[in-house]
Amino acid sequence: MTDAVTGTRRRENTRARLLDAAFDVFAEVGLDAASVEAVCDRAGFTRGAFYSNFASKDELFLELARTVSERKLEAITDRVRQVTVDSCDREGPGEIVQQLVDVSLDSRQGVLLMSEIRTRAMRDEQTAVSYRAWMDGMTARVTAIIEDLVSTYGMTLRMPAAEFAQIMLDLWESTAVNALTDRLSDDETAQLMGRRTHALAAAVVEGFPAE
Repeated sequence: MTDAVTGTRRRENTRARLLDAAFDVFAEVGLDAASVEAVCDRAGFTRGAFYSNFASKDELFLELARTVSERKLEAITDRVRQVTVDSCDREGPGEIVQQLVDVSLDSRQGVLLMSEIRTRAMRDEQTAVSYRAWMDGMTARVTAIIEDLVSTYGMTLRMPAAEFAQIMLDLWESTAVNALTDRLSDDETAQLMGRRTHALAAAVVEGFPAE
């Protein structure tokens, strides 16, 4: 292995560790209260290592927002593939709801970080651009899931799939925030998300049974 390859991998590993540390620190205390020192301490690096990878805390935050978005989109893409492959073996509408709920659930840190990103996006145009791109990608992936499931089960929507997807995302966001402020457990959050998702599906999808 050449020195150049080794150096590249070392740099990638350093950036990944800094991003992982920033994920926790930003979620715990927020962007404004978080310091470069706190991120470095959590990652086990010096300020020199930080500034050799990122010009500022804001640059790190934007990179983290992009990374989180990409990971979430990859997870949803995997779910779309799974739905496409496994849908013929599903028992019925209840399983459809479970598929959607599985996509929507996020960790406590994830919910906090996304709230921080949304707050920053309302104040900063550069963050807003990244956030809008992330939301567009999420809507497209969830739309694909809905279209695949509706096609598989021969159902009819009362609104365009993209609008349904956007409402679904809004529902998941508000439910996740409510669950966090109400200090619900993971199981309670999943149950609440399932009930609300089922109720929305019953209202929008013709022939979808009420729970």
